[in-house]
Amino acid sequence: MTALPAEPLDPPRVLRWRPGRPVDVPLHLSALRRGGSDPAFASAGGVVWRATRTPEGPATLRIVAVPGDGEVEAAAWGPGAEWALDGVPGLLGACDDDAAEFVPRPEHRVLVEAWRRHRDWRVPRSRAVFECISASALEQVVSTREAFASWRWLVRRFGEPAPGPVDLFVPPAPEQWRRIPSWAWLEAGVELRRRRVTLAAAPCAGRLEQTLDLAPAVADRALRTIPGLGVWTSAEVRSKAHGHADAFSFGDLHVAREVSYALTGEVLDDYGCAEVIECYRGHRYRVQRLVMLSGVRRPRAAPRMAFPTHTPSRTVPGARARRGRP
Repeated sequence: MTALPAEPLDPPRVLRWRPGRPVDVPLHLSALRRGGSDPAFASAGGVVWRATRTPEGPATLRIVAVPGDGEVEAAAWGPGAEWALDGVPGLLGACDDDAAEFVPRPEHRVLVEAWRRHRDWRVPRSRAVFECISASALEQVVSTREAFASWRWLVRRFGEPAPGPVDLFVPPAPEQWRRIPSWAWLEAGVELRRRRVTLAAAPCAGRLEQTLDLAPAVADRALRTIPGLGVWTSAEVRSKAHGHADAFSFGDLHVAREVSYALTGEVLDDYGCAEVIECYRGHRYRVQRLVMLSGVRRPRAAPRMAFPTHTPSRTVPGARARRGRP
């Protein structure tokens, strides 16, 4: 029996954009990746592939900096290709992230050096609000490793193959998340508390996308009307989907400690860290990300906390200590 030829691939829509500054595409977009095996994200050789669900349908986006001419080239496949291309400048931090007033204090030497090395980094704006909520909700309470494993399992099982020439998956649509049976959530290691956030957000996904046009404080309040979506999750969503440079991850088990240690040499809680970074209000997420990019980490003299036993653990029973809160 002769195999039928594969359907010809539709040509992509293409955009060439000049950002006016050097752009390290993988570095800029690394915060959007949910682990090294994220089924909706791939990066190699300076090229980033991202599968996403747009208001116009699924899309696959390929972005690469063109050496020598100061341009970024983006190609997109699928019904949402045009929407995805329209968002490329914002995705690379060109629209709303103004870093002109950000000046690290001399005494914060780690931050001064990180800013010197990454002065062209900007906060990405994916515009995928519900998509970010569904991913961030999985990271509440449990370890990053466990959350990424759950995301990978759910997206591969209930998402759809991404359009274009790459083996990625588009995350499920809101109505698809609502149809996931309870046994499948448990198979993915997700207990009722975390799945409720996505299930509560799904019916109002359209209204949540409208928060992109709101001022940061107003968007924060609107997001937090979703049951189970608190300070930490709101910051995660706004730093990735909205491009808010001040959306610091208060409520995280590690972030305040890492940032305070990098800036002062002391390990402080949320309240202590908030005092230290108050001078950077308007840019506190920028501070957080620059510290993460610096590679400076606080010393860990004690054993890691035991993995929580109140949640299902399908794949990684020895995973790292819990990371965040709602």
